[in-house]
Amino acid sequence: MWGIPAFLFLLAFIHRVAPGVIAKDLMQAFGATGTLVGLLSATYFYSYSGFMLPGGLLIDALGARRVVAAGSAVMGLGTLAMAAAETSAMLFAGRFVIGAGATVTFIGAMKLGAAWFPPERFGTVSALTATVGVLGSLIANAPLAMLVAWVGWRGAFWILGAATLVGAALCLAVVRDAPEGATGVAEPAPRMREVLAGTLSVLKNPHTWPPFLSFFFLYSALGNLMLWVIPFLRDVYGLSMTQAAAYATATPLALLVSGPLTGWVSDTALRRRKVPYVALSVALFVLWCALAATAGALPLAGVFALLFGMGAVGSAFVLTWPIGREVNPPHLAGSAVAVVNLGGFVGAALTQGPIGAVLDARWAGMLVGGARVYPADAYRAAFAVCAGFLAAAVLISIFVKETRCRNIYAELRRERA
Repeated sequence: MWGIPAFLFLLAFIHRVAPGVIAKDLMQAFGATGTLVGLLSATYFYSYSGFMLPGGLLIDALGARRVVAAGSAVMGLGTLAMAAAETSAMLFAGRFVIGAGATVTFIGAMKLGAAWFPPERFGTVSALTATVGVLGSLIANAPLAMLVAWVGWRGAFWILGAATLVGAALCLAVVRDAPEGATGVAEPAPRMREVLAGTLSVLKNPHTWPPFLSFFFLYSALGNLMLWVIPFLRDVYGLSMTQAAAYATATPLALLVSGPLTGWVSDTALRRRKVPYVALSVALFVLWCALAATAGALPLAGVFALLFGMGAVGSAFVLTWPIGREVNPPHLAGSAVAVVNLGGFVGAALTQGPIGAVLDARWAGMLVGGARVYPADAYRAAFAVCAGFLAAAVLISIFVKETRCRNIYAELRRERA
């Protein structure tokens, strides 16, 4: 019940990272600049962000099974459109449609996790769901690079599109919204007007905004790392695409362990949300500063160690969703997760184009096979901006409300009264 939507979320996450793997191919095929590649990548996040709140509303009102199946079918069709694109306009349209369909996969998996697992394990379930996304980013590095080398970037997208449509059909046929006989299953689904009113209460809740804004800056940095780390390794260190993709797996490899571990430690060992959230954000800020200061100067082993360390402490973001859920009404889990999750994707959407422009502004005019090659100082400038994003995330995380791993919405209402 959770696994099929999680698989679809894995495919959605592959799309988040894929432009970094095919950036040079896109530059060659469409004459793209770094700014254009950044905007293409950001188009997914613009679409994802724009449809996230409606997606949360639909999941709360209609159930996760139908909405996730429909959204995944849309994502699959967008993937096929990108594979067939002959113009940049078609490429952008396909990317936009992919983001629109993908927006419900994570929220749906989280909603089903809340329905099928005990409430006290929601932090662990959210971390495991995020880890599925990390696995997607791993697949979108070296394995996707090898697939692209074998069948070309278009062939890889044909395969991804077909797999997504199969997953959408399985979701509709197999998944159920809640266990049979579970409390509340026999109750009618809330009307859209009621869900919309509840979502407005989530937006009006002042405790929603610190996790929203902190995730905005955390994911702005992470999204740009996923987009530019492979071009950085190719341009500055002279690696092939498959070699660069292999080194880029350092961050998601660490996240595969640190994500679930962070959720488990928060749920069981610490019984805290804010302490690990702030501590991990501070550590990630320090590592971003190190990457910005040493880009191009460190040996490859040092770069790998830095990227691995960023994955080890970058798991702070998995606590965003339980924090958002635990300061809002329990029956609006989908909408609450959608609202705080929106912050990260708005951040990625708004920053990937400008970071590409930072690289273009420092381009020295070098081309290889029709694709731009950026010098080390261009990447140092771009990574310094990302370090600034982390500084903002740390400052905002101080204002996150400690929930002690339980829903405190009723207590917050009594405090405001």
